[in-house]
Amino acid sequence: MEREKNLEAYYAKEHPFKEGILLLRSLALQTDSEETFKWSIPVYTVNGKNVFGICRFKSHFGVWFFNGSFLSDPKKVLRNAQEGKTKGMRHWNFDALDEVDQSTVVAYMNEAIANEKKGLKISPEKKSANTEIPALLQSHLASSSSLKEAFESFTAYKQREFCEYISEAKQEKTKLRRLEKILPMIQNGTGLNDAYR
Repeated sequence: MEREKNLEAYYAKEHPFKEGILLLRSLALQTDSEETFKWSIPVYTVNGKNVFGICRFKSHFGVWFFNGSFLSDPKKVLRNAQEGKTKGMRHWNFDALDEVDQSTVVAYMNEAIANEKKGLKISPEKKSANTEIPALLQSHLASSSSLKEAFESFTAYKQREFCEYISEAKQEKTKLRRLEKILPMIQNGTGLNDAYR
């Protein structure tokens, strides 16, 4: 029931692209996918696996294909949201209702569904088993045996998440702010992304 309420609210909300997302929904409902609601958007699944979603923004609306990198994209309309970072997801954005070529959109949706049924997936890159602990974190671990013990009780994967969280910050003040955030988490045995798992 909650899912239906969220879907109806999403599609009923007044928005400059309301007609566009309603059209995309009508196309999605013609496919062999199940309509659900995740991350505050309608998501269409096959066997519980995310295939595509319908999204709206201030300046455009469109379809997200979760494993869109496998689509043949004959019209060359798909884009990578974060070049160099995003591996599988591709977006097809529209600025106006008349840009939606209905038969082509359905063809892309159906190809995405077929790819999901074939089991096509992006394999995560294997990270090095050795995690380089940033100097800021290392100094805290060296000065507190309880903190060091707590850190070492995490899996290598979770240790790496903490280390990358600090290392990826460009400015020193950001690194310090992030360090302040994670120290209590480490002490309490809470992984950086446990809330999302």
